[in-house]
Amino acid sequence: MIGEYTVKIGDKLFDYTNANDIPEKFDHLIKFLPTLPSEPHTQADHDYIDTFTDKMREVQKRGIKDNE
Repeated sequence: MIGEYTVKIGDKLFDYTNANDIPEKFDHLIKFLPTLPSEPHTQADHDYIDTFTDKMREVQKRGIKDNE
């Protein structure tokens, strides 16, 4: 999932452009901003957009300090 993503590990921020590159463990999820498909949106685009929330929740669960 292409976009802008930032996680915090210790006192450093790490930026990613693909959600699949985010490490399995980190301290905090700082930014989760998937890239929207260009308009006009097709049904397939809407189906893809509908996956954003589930992906964000999956990534949030990996944030160690976010889940204390």
